[in-house]
Amino acid sequence: MSKQPKISVAPAGATESTAPEPIHRNTKRIGELSEAAFLLKAESLGLHVAKPWGDSERYDFIVDAGGRLWRVQLKCTEALSARGYDIQPTYAIYGKGKVVYTAEDIDVLVAHIIPKNAWYVLPVEAFSPCKNLRFYPDILCKRARWENYREAWDLLRTQEPYSQDVITRAALEAVYRTECKGQDWRRCLLHALRQSLRQSQKTCDAAPDSRLPKAISP
Repeated sequence: MSKQPKISVAPAGATESTAPEPIHRNTKRIGELSEAAFLLKAESLGLHVAKPWGDSERYDFIVDAGGRLWRVQLKCTEALSARGYDIQPTYAIYGKGKVVYTAEDIDVLVAHIIPKNAWYVLPVEAFSPCKNLRFYPDILCKRARWENYREAWDLLRTQEPYSQDVITRAALEAVYRTECKGQDWRRCLLHALRQSLRQSQKTCDAAPDSRLPKAISP
């Protein structure tokens, strides 16, 4: 006779756990994957990327947009916390702790929110001296301060040093390319800017970010 296979029976009341075990990914490997994604993203947009020798510089990449070279620091995260994603634009100095990047260190900070594959392009003048940046990609939030810089790659195509006007213009264009659904985004943006100028004349003391117009159908 052939042997019958043994069948184990769980004790009464016992249930088999089906919940997957949490995956603990290596943070260094996550950073390397994000760097590879940045290379692909930048080159697909016609931006040429070089990486400095070693890791002694405060920036990760040098980006050639045709007009000038930009020192770019890349930060990434995949951790969702309280409906948002946090990134610290800082580096460590022995004896001083964490220090925020300044214009002496980098020109641009690129934040990569991995689960959303969302990219934010922030000139250092836009966030310094903030020690924490909180992003809400595709998440409803009235205080999503940095959404104007999402996919703002055109900031890297400017040849002159950044000014608030240049930053705002490129950031607005990035927003209206996606929010003016099915419309000519330039016409939509122009109409919204006219509305914003009328409003700003009434509220001259408002903060620059609070004056950024919402998408308005022309």
